[in-house]
Amino acid sequence: MKNDVQESKQTANASDHLANERTFLAWIRTSIALMGFGFVVVKFSLFVKQISLALGEKAAVVSKGFSSTIGVALVAIGALLAVLAYLQYRRTEQQLLQRAYQPGKLLSFALTLGMVLISGLLIWYLLPGLRN
Repeated sequence: MKNDVQESKQTANASDHLANERTFLAWIRTSIALMGFGFVVVKFSLFVKQISLALGEKAAVVSKGFSSTIGVALVAIGALLAVLAYLQYRRTEQQLLQRAYQPGKLLSFALTLGMVLISGLLIWYLLPGLRN
């Protein structure tokens, strides 16, 4: 009887663990999307440079070269997000097992801050092109 009580205290609801896994997988999907978008930004930058070279110097597209940097930053943020998602998943798993869940804020804050910074860079980069 005593072992049954100890076991029930140590294990959380299966639905809690499954929800934790679904949340982890959602963060991983977001991370993959960010890395994919970063890859597309870098490749598009290379595509624009190749087109401008193929059309000659008269039709050269003026480029500051920041798209490659922004694309690589998006890939890096996506990779960092995957690591943070895993750490958050393990932390939540331990808290569920101990029945002492505390919501984490680091992962959401890091993603929000990263996206705001990248969005600001993209807006700053695109504004001169919209004025022409």
